[in-house]
Amino acid sequence: MEILFFVICFFASVIGAICGIGGGVIIKPLLDAFKILDVSQISFLSGCTVLSMSAYSVIRSKISKDRELKFAKIFPVAVGSAIGGVAGKWLFSFVKSISSNPNKVGAVQASCLLVVTLFTLLFTLFKNRIATKKIKNCGISFTVGLFLGLMSSFLGIGGGPINLVVLFYLFSMSTKEAVITSLYIIFISQLASLGALAFTNEIPDFSLGLLMIMSAGGILGGVVGRIVNKKIEEKMVEKLFIGLMVVIMGINLYNIFSLW
Repeated sequence: MEILFFVICFFASVIGAICGIGGGVIIKPLLDAFKILDVSQISFLSGCTVLSMSAYSVIRSKISKDRELKFAKIFPVAVGSAIGGVAGKWLFSFVKSISSNPNKVGAVQASCLLVVTLFTLLFTLFKNRIATKKIKNCGISFTVGLFLGLMSSFLGIGGGPINLVVLFYLFSMSTKEAVITSLYIIFISQLASLGALAFTNEIPDFSLGLLMIMSAGGILGGVVGRIVNKKIEEKMVEKLFIGLMVVIMGINLYNIFSLW
């Protein structure tokens, strides 16, 4: 089982680092499909793995003074994502508390993720026909971060494809700029949401060894993904992203019918 978890986290994080989606959008639905752990454990472990990978990517970008990452520009978004991350965990706990069947919570997450992924795919396919914005208002930027943090935390995916769509449309970012900015938002929102879990003592039972294996896979995947991202063209990143959306939609459709 440990080898399976490591392989999933590694390859998901490689793709996540290349595309800027954090890896959790692959890890969470895949682990749901295998039904090895309950929904709370999967959300927690997926979040920790994504946090590890995004932390590496952000720290490396900061050390290398990556020109694609403009901290001043995205600071209000980051602050909003931190608060949204805490709110998302609260929303997950609330939905779980009113459901008699934990599997149904997973089905709700899968349904939401399916809608988000479909929207993202359609936007990506037709984005050349869509006029983008250049939002500079701090209040709007904060609200955007709040929404992104809440969605990623509630769904247990860390960040996901919706980040790239929002960053591209509202801030007119290039693909690679959106990728590293998305990873930064993922890092902030996951750090806040996991901190909230620790503060409220709502961390589910989990295997420390499994967490270390998944985190190792996430970090190693982040290392490889960052290297690949630097070497390939933006068009290739977009093609990989589109293919990934189709696969994720298929996994979520399976989870909806099997968990409901």
